[in-house]
Amino acid sequence: QGQLVESGGGLVQPGGSLRLACAASTSIPGLASMGWYRQVPGKERELVAKITNGGATNYADSVKGRFTISRDNANNTSYLQMNSLKASDTAVYYCNAVGSYCTAYGCRGPHDYWGQGTQVTVTS
Repeated sequence: QGQLVESGGGLVQPGGSLRLACAASTSIPGLASMGWYRQVPGKERELVAKITNGGATNYADSVKGRFTISRDNANNTSYLQMNSLKASDTAVYYCNAVGSYCTAYGCRGPHDYWGQGTQVTVTS
């Protein structure tokens, strides 16, 4: 079902900015929230930010005041604006969506959808 595709990653200097985007190839049934996670080799994937259909947001303490998540509800698209980037922000960033999983027999959830990941590297 719904495939998520990230874009906007790359190489940036400390203090710089990047904006990540996540678009769903098809509508995700029963969409409840979208979010961004990041992962460094050897560590658990961690929540960076999420936003519900109603607009409520949640951020990791390490990014509060620097990152902003937003979404386009009509197009099942989310964005992550990252400012004042630090070397510790270097990671693979993954788009996430929580919704239902539907088959010919019906729908059930919650189910996590994931993008393929996009690399963000912060270095001089």
